[in-house]
Amino acid sequence: QVQLVESGGGLVQAGGSLRLSCAASGRTISMSTMGWFRQAPGKEREFVANITWSSFTRHYADSVKGRFTISRDNALNTVYLQMNSLKPEDTAVYYCAVQVEGGRYNSWGQGTQVTVSS
Repeated sequence: QVQLVESGGGLVQAGGSLRLSCAASGRTISMSTMGWFRQAPGKEREFVANITWSSFTRHYADSVKGRFTISRDNALNTVYLQMNSLKPEDTAVYYCAVQVEGGRYNSWGQGTQVTVSS
C-alpha cells in the first residue's frame, strides 16, 4: 500500500503562485498514473490534473488549463503541481492520488490547504 503526503499549500494573493508536492512512500509510483484533485468548502471533490507514468500524457481540468502544470520525478517518487495566476476560486484542499484499475483513484493523502485571497 502506498502512502501519499501532500505539502506546499498556503495563503497567497490572487495572481500569485504555489508549488504543491505529493511524496509517496511504501512502494514506487513510477509506473502509476497520478492525479491531483481539490475540494472547496461545500463542494464535491473535483479533478484538477493527471499525469501518466512516463509524463508523456497530461490532462487538465478546463478551469486550470494554461495556469497549472503537473509534473513528476520518478526517482524521487514525487508528483508536483505548479500553480500560477491563482484565483480566489482555486481555494480548496488539494489531494493527490494513485490511479488504479478502471480509472479510479485511491491511496488519497491528507491534503494541503490552498487559500487565494482577492
